[in-house]
Amino acid sequence: MRGFLALGLTLFAAQAFAGAVVLYEDRAVAVENTLSDPTDLWVRPAELGRVNGFELKPEGACIDDICVPVRQDVDSDIFITRQGTEWFNVSELADRLNQPTVVDVDNGVWSFGAIPARRSSFLANAIAPDFSLPDIDGNTIKLSDFKGKKVMLLTWASW
Repeated sequence: MRGFLALGLTLFAAQAFAGAVVLYEDRAVAVENTLSDPTDLWVRPAELGRVNGFELKPEGACIDDICVPVRQDVDSDIFITRQGTEWFNVSELADRLNQPTVVDVDNGVWSFGAIPARRSSFLANAIAPDFSLPDIDGNTIKLSDFKGKKVMLLTWASW
C-alpha cells in the first residue's frame, strides 16, 4: 500500500508542474503550472484573468456583465485543493458557458472559442462587429466606413 501511495504522490507532483499554452481571443498565454489532465485544464485561480479575462468575485467567475456562479466550498468540479494549492477548472467554466474548446493533450495546448453570451449583443441589436479587410486593389476597407448605409456581405471558401 505504501508503494502505491508513494507512486501516486510522485505522479501528482509531476502533474502539478505541467505547463500549458492557452489560445483565446487572438492571443497565446503560457501557463507555467497546471494540473496535467487530458479532459480538463486546471490553473491556479490567480491565473484565471490572464488566461481568459474572468475574475473571481463573491458572486462567481465574472467577465463584463456575465457571472457564472461558482463556490469554492461547494463546486468540486470547478475548484479543488491539492497539497495546499487551490486549482480552478477553466474547461468546466467553458462548459458552463457553452464555450467551444479544443485540446492538443500531447503538446499541452488548449484553444477556447468565443463565449456565446458575449457575442449575443450584436444579434440583439442587429449591429455587426467592426472589421477590416483589403479590397481587390489592396486598400483597407472597414465595415464602419459604411455606417448608415445598407451593406451586403458575400463570403466564399474553397473548402
